[in-house]
Order: sequence, then C-alpha cells, then structure tokens
Amino acid sequence: MEQNRKLLLMAETGADIPRSLAERYNIQIVPMHITFGTETRDDGTFPSEEICTFYDRTGVLPKTSGSVPEDFTKAFDAVHEKWPEAEILHLAYSAATTCSYQSALIAAEGRDYIKSVDTKVACAGQGAVVLTLARMLEEHPDWGKEEAAQAAQPLIDRVRMCFIPDDLEYLRAGGRVSNAVALAGRVLGIHPLIEFVDGNLVATKKLRGKLLKLAPQLVRDYAAQHSLDREELWLIWTPGFPDEVRAAVDAAAKDLGFRKVSWFKSGGVITTHSGPSAFGVVGFANPE
Repeated sequence: MEQNRKLLLMAETGADIPRSLAERYNIQIVPMHITFGTETRDDGTFPSEEICTFYDRTGVLPKTSGSVPEDFTKAFDAVHEKWPEAEILHLAYSAATTCSYQSALIAAEGRDYIKSVDTKVACAGQGAVVLTLARMLEEHPDWGKEEAAQAAQPLIDRVRMCFIPDDLEYLRAGGRVSNAVALAGRVLGIHPLIEFVDGNLVATKKLRGKLLKLAPQLVRDYAAQHSLDREELWLIWTPGFPDEVRAAVDAAAKDLGFRKVSWFKSGGVITTHSGPSAFGVVGFANPE
C-alpha cells in the first residue's frame, strides 16, 4: 500500500532508507553528494563499497556534502507536477551537521504546501523516524503536514543513535583525529562511541576490544541505558561488516526481547566518515 497522496514524506539519501521501503511508503529521496577527487556524484547512485575501494586505491578520502537548494527545487517540482494537491513533509538530516535543512528552507520559499522539520539525527536514526511516521500515516490518511509534523516531534525527541568505527583510519584521513590517536587506537583496539546529542555528533566514551565482543555488548548497554522500546531495533553496518558479528548482535537483540530487528546498510555519507565494518544502534527510548 502506498502512502496517501494527501501528504508525502521526504528525506535525504543520508537517511539510508532502503529503496524497497522508500517505494513501499512513497517516500521522496533527495540526493546528498560525494566527491571522489575531482568528480562529484549523487549519494545513493553507487554502492558504498566504492568509497572504500577509492580510498584503498588512492589514499584520498572522498568528501561529503549536503543537498543544495537546487536538489530540493527539483524534488519539490517533481512532486508538485505529479501530485499537485499533495503536501510535503521533509524530515531533515540533522541541521547541525549539514546544509540540507537550510537548503530545503530556501527551496521552499513561496511554497505553502511544504514543511521541513529537523530530525536532529542522521543515517538509520533519521530513517527510523521517517519510516515510523510513514507507518503512522497509513493509519491516519487524513493527516496533513502540520498534523504529521506534530506526530513526528515525539519520535524525534525519543530517537537514540550511536555507532562505533572498526578503526580510526577514516577519521584520521578526514582530519577528525590525529595520526597518533589513530595509531594508538589501532594498537590498543580503541573504538570511540559516537552519539547524536542535540543534533551534534559527539564522541561520548572510548570502548576497547574486538568488534565481535563490543557490538553485542553495545546493544545490551545502549538498550539498558536508554530504556529502548522493544518493538523494533535498527542496526547500522558499513561494507566489510563480518557475518559472525552480525549473528552475535542478532542473538543479543533476541535475548533482549526486540520483536523486530532491521539492518540498514550505510550509504556513502556515513561510510565516508566511519569507514568499513562500522556498527551502529538506533532505537526509540520508552516515554518516561
């Protein structure tokens, strides 16, 4: 069943919503961008493995950039031409980390059928907000953009997301940590825990050990720390993530009573920042 044409949801490719689900709920996807040397490509038009292949071959880390006003103008025009009576609710990639939200506001000037809301999160965290609201809209087909935005706010307030890179090489190459820190992390097996805090990416603590042990333990600790709703758990992986770690994580999630576990493969944006074999956890905190 496709989403009601009265209202369409929109998000950037950085939300990493699988194509099948975007089509299922008629979610409109706007490209962010990846620059490989002198060539800029739309995120989502190539497998994220190409990020790693390019870095391995050249030693140069691709660069990411947000959606520009022209990207949103094109998306808004396409929707309005096909469904002229429909409203659009754009659930934006964290405004503290990229220009996409501001770009959407610029493109929406003079268009009263569009509303943008900052989700203050990215990747599968943003995706979880969008998909959860999309399911809600199936039960409330009469909602317009204002009612849907109001329903989205509690989801934004409750969503929790963290991830750990397998090593610090891509953070070093991107200038986010020093060579010495990256070397120490490799030798000592240190993984920074990165969380979204008020829309910002913050390294909150350092974890030490092998991914096979750390990933399932992170699920257990994060679920307990934030009292995550057991209805659904969203898990993030980047290219090269080991099958044995995935199996251990699935077992931990099952033991914790999660009724549904959804794995999201990261696209170009998060892969560029975290590198191969990164792992992340997304869930909704239970209301207090």
